[in-house]
Amino acid sequence: MMIDLDNFTPLTALAGGGLIGLAAAILYTFNGRVLGASGITASALEGVIHSKARDGLSWRLAFLVGVIIGPLIYILMTGALPQNDYIAQDGRLIIAGLIVGLGTGYGSGCTSGHGICGLARFSKRSLAAVLTFMATGFITTFFINHLVGL
Repeated sequence: MMIDLDNFTPLTALAGGGLIGLAAAILYTFNGRVLGASGITASALEGVIHSKARDGLSWRLAFLVGVIIGPLIYILMTGALPQNDYIAQDGRLIIAGLIVGLGTGYGSGCTSGHGICGLARFSKRSLAAVLTFMATGFITTFFINHLVGL
C-alpha cells in the first residue's frame, strides 16, 4: 500500500471527520436518530412511495437535499470540485455500488451508521459490521488488483 504524501491532507481530513461527527451528534441529540446514510436514504424513499411510512420524512429529505447541495456550494465557492481519480472507470463502479447497497441492507447499516454512530455508542454489532466491511474491502481489493489484475 502506498500513501500519496504529495496529496496527503490530514488537517482537512480531520476537519471533515470532525464535521461528520458533529452532524451525527446533533442528529442524535436533537432527533434521537442515528446518522446512517443508507438507512436515511432507504427510509426517505420508502416514505415517498408509501404514505404509511412518512414519519420523519421531512428531516430525511432535508438530509438528502443537503448531501446534494453541499457539493454545489463547494463548486460556487471554489469554481470546481476537487479532482478525484477512480481506478475503476467503467461499469465496475455501478456493480460495486449495487453490491455495497446489498451489503448495507443485509448489515442493517453502512459505514456511517455503524462506523461513526455505532462505534461511538460502543455497539458490538457495529464493531462486527465495521470489521466485516473493512476485511471484505481489503480482500476484494487484493483479489481484484493482484489476482485478477483488473
